Amino acid sequence: MQAPLLKVRDVMESQPVTVSPDCPLREVLLLMNERRIGSVLVTDSERRLLGIFTERDLLRRIVAAPSDWLCHPVSEWMTPHPHTIGPDLDWEEAIVRMERLRVRHLPVVENGVVVGIISTRLLMARRTDYLHRQVEARTRALKQLNDELLARDAELRHNLKAAARFQTRLLLPSEPPTWPELSWGIHYAPLDHLGGDYYDVARPDPNHLGFLIADASGHSIAAMMVAIISRIAFSEVAPTTISPGQVLAAMNERLQNLADDRFVTAFYGVLDRSTGQLTFANAGHPSPLHFVAAIGEVKLLRATGFMLGIMPGEQFREKCVQLGAGDRLVFYTDGLIEARNEIGETYGMERLKDCLQRHGYESPDFLCRAILEDQRRFCGQQPLQDDLTLVVTAYTGQPR
Repeated sequence: MQAPLLKVRDVMESQPVTVSPDCPLREVLLLMNERRIGSVLVTDSERRLLGIFTERDLLRRIVAAPSDWLCHPVSEWMTPHPHTIGPDLDWEEAIVRMERLRVRHLPVVENGVVVGIISTRLLMARRTDYLHRQVEARTRALKQLNDELLARDAELRHNLKAAARFQTRLLLPSEPPTWPELSWGIHYAPLDHLGGDYYDVARPDPNHLGFLIADASGHSIAAMMVAIISRIAFSEVAPTTISPGQVLAAMNERLQNLADDRFVTAFYGVLDRSTGQLTFANAGHPSPLHFVAAIGEVKLLRATGFMLGIMPGEQFREKCVQLGAGDRLVFYTDGLIEARNEIGETYGMERLKDCLQRHGYESPDFLCRAILEDQRRFCGQQPLQDDLTLVVTAYTGQPR
């Protein structure tokens, strides 16, 4: 903010030294030396200005002065009827006027009476002091404002952390399914306090287990709200059917007309415990990986379908895969494979497949850590730009 423009009255000497016109020059010079000033104002008894006596007046006349000049009255050596200014003049205009008149001292007169004096030295000194006070006042105001912003930021961060805890409790299962034929490795890391990634499970009947991984577009609060809506839709539908396609279709209808053209990608698979068959459908989500332990190969769980919340009436085709003992399933969001290194390359599907190929027989926890470490080595110092969720499942075979 710009400092208010100074007036002459803000910077003038409001108690100038005045002398009467009959004051001897000896007394005037002693007074000027004592006060260390370069001028005095000559006034009458009612403080009306008669003239000004300055060092310049002394130097101009002293060469031709008589021997008794110190006894002469100041009225003989003063400059009569000097230029004056008013106290409400802008100080910058006062400087311009002094430069134009080639004077270093200007009396300040209001209603015919002397109220002050300004000099070039006084103007600059007072202005500097005034601006220092302005800076100090602004600094105090800015510090107060900064303290208020810091307090509001701390409150916001506290609320975001509380919302993040709420999101975790609401969107994520309290623990993975406890079926003995399945073991799990899980990593969940939203980019901000709040994120759009989530995963969930459903048990439509004692013989079937459904697993959903989803990613709401965007970050922070908006993504979290879309994820919550999506999760509510899933929790309403998934317990009622073992068909992944039907679940995604029902979620799609409930997510229509989301604000700001937001959408959700999702993969949903249902495992038949009695046969080890996984039936799945996909709504625009990155394809999970299937490590086939019997042959040591990595395959994609491919299925096609449009993202949720965009196309009303979308149908999601189902696919099936037979799981064998020792198989691994890797579910993830695009924050894993779209992470970039310093030259802009993405981690990508092929690097993920290679990592799974190398560590496919390891435990889910170990495999989860290995994938994340492989991604970190690839990205180097580049920070992640998206939420990241990774879920690894090991299938030990059908229960006895």
